[in-house]
Amino acid sequence: MPRTRALSSHARAVLAALLEAGESWSHGYELCRLADVKSGTLYPLLVRLEAQGYLEAEWQPPAEGGRPPRHAYRLTRTGVQLARDNPPEGKTARRGLREVPS
Repeated sequence: MPRTRALSSHARAVLAALLEAGESWSHGYELCRLADVKSGTLYPLLVRLEAQGYLEAEWQPPAEGGRPPRHAYRLTRTGVQLARDNPPEGKTARRGLREVPS
């Protein structure tokens, strides 16, 4: 289903972080840090993007004992296209641990 509303700056930043991750899975905490988005904004956004078919999500087992499973996310093909069509706005776009002029 084609989008009818413009993406928010938060959505664009999250999509950019996921696009940079490629086919690797990303966790919410990592996305909060990379996209500079608070968890109260991030998780509803991830749920909507997954429901719209732009993300896939899975529960991953803990890396060490005594930890809970973690939800991980990555872009689908349509999500990759959405991210490419909607780069982050503003003076700079956060990419990993460095700032890249847009």
